[in-house]
Amino acid sequence: MGKGDDALARKRNKVHRKRLRSSDNAVSERVAAIIASKRRRKSGKRRACEGMCFSLPTPDDPFNDRHLKKRKIDEPTEETANAAAKDGNPKKKDRNTKKQQPAKAGAKAKSKAVPRELEMEREDGRVECDRPSKFLVVCLNAIRDAVAPEDGAGRIHGAGDWGVELWRCCSAAAPCDVLDTSGACATLEQTAWLVSTACDIVARKERLGMFVSCPFLLYLVPSQEKAVQVRSICKPLKSLGIHSVSLHPGTSIEHQMLGLKSCEPEFLISTPERLLELISLKAIDISNVSMLVVDGLKSFVDFNVSNKLYSIRDAILSNPQITIFSDPYDKDVAMIARNLFQGRIARLSINDSITSRSAFIAQYVHFCPSEEQKTLKVKEILEQILKSHAKKTSKVLLVAATDKKAQHLSSSLKLENCTVTDDSHRISFTICSSLGLMDVLVKDRENIVMTDVEEFELLLVVDLPPSVDEYVEILTGIARHAVAGEVHSIFCNADAPIAKPLAEVLSKCCQVVPEFLKNLEP
Repeated sequence: MGKGDDALARKRNKVHRKRLRSSDNAVSERVAAIIASKRRRKSGKRRACEGMCFSLPTPDDPFNDRHLKKRKIDEPTEETANAAAKDGNPKKKDRNTKKQQPAKAGAKAKSKAVPRELEMEREDGRVECDRPSKFLVVCLNAIRDAVAPEDGAGRIHGAGDWGVELWRCCSAAAPCDVLDTSGACATLEQTAWLVSTACDIVARKERLGMFVSCPFLLYLVPSQEKAVQVRSICKPLKSLGIHSVSLHPGTSIEHQMLGLKSCEPEFLISTPERLLELISLKAIDISNVSMLVVDGLKSFVDFNVSNKLYSIRDAILSNPQITIFSDPYDKDVAMIARNLFQGRIARLSINDSITSRSAFIAQYVHFCPSEEQKTLKVKEILEQILKSHAKKTSKVLLVAATDKKAQHLSSSLKLENCTVTDDSHRISFTICSSLGLMDVLVKDRENIVMTDVEEFELLLVVDLPPSVDEYVEILTGIARHAVAGEVHSIFCNADAPIAKPLAEVLSKCCQVVPEFLKNLEP
């Protein structure tokens, strides 16, 4: 029995695809799918299943063989007009005409509305959604299945809370930069979520018809070993249409130049030295990079390549979303991170340790003998903050024990500072000085929950809480949108019961422990 036309066509297509895969000009599956879809669209031949998505079979066309080709409605001729006049009803129309006209008008309205929405999103350049897409989960599963379980593949989905927060920061309409202080460098699950988030953003933009620059993601690593590790995590994404290339000193630069000419990778993993060499030879262009990752900023500082990071950042002409993974102990790292960031940031941590959540926040404990002298001590600390942050507008949050103490403290400071403006609630004021301006907000511990503490980089705890856990909660809640912050606390003799746990918190955070805390017995 002879084979049908469909079987012969499938066999020819299979042979053609096999020949394309084995040729030197083979492309990825994603590019091949785009080319095939374009050819079908130009030839006007789509699969039957594609036609079923838009129309149903009819008795005249039960198999949709006409491929959505609409028949033109013949215009009425003189003969049909005379026939209609003989019937005595010249305005009578054909039954099919009545049904087709409303449908045609609705189709036109729908076809105009949808491109208008897409055009608005293209003009805004935004790709915003309320939750991660299924494609992001597909990318995570591909990485999980490809990485050995002993390397931690089972924990990829366990970092979901951290990953969703990262996704929100990167895929928002106005993306914010991310500073992660969980450890010296990114873990496997953090890298998996990061590259999957980038894949999700690329897929959304392509679906909207927006231009996606290549490379889209630039992942800077300090060593060849780290580059190989990140490349192994990105490798399973190749079957999904995301191509990644690693550049490091372990391979000759001529070989890497030839490789870059033959492909346009979406993800680029590189060491700073090799990347700058390729940029100087004009082998790669990173001016339109959309996402920049610096993995292990402390290692770059130890290798004395921080200036090269600045050169790479200057080579990117666009405004990329920056993600930095850094050690939470070194103050020099905080200064470099502040220079790399150019917009609003979000601090993330995959663990809830005090060290990670309070990274780059300096803690100062000031001793005050009695409660009566606290007002003078507060004035002294505020003047110190003004000097250290000269020529800047500082926002300071003062935390008192009760609302009565907060009002008393606010009124006392107003009397001692002649250039002060306050609001109607008498809980905030502005100190004007030749060194700068200072906006001060006074709150008690009960109402601090309703205050947006994350926006404050400077905090002054006038009355220490009875439990050190409350102090830690305040400490880990401030400066969530800044690289560094300061917490000043006033310690009195009445706070002796929390002297030992407070000293332990300072030690864990690598802060200086005052001598009076060491010598004071609870």
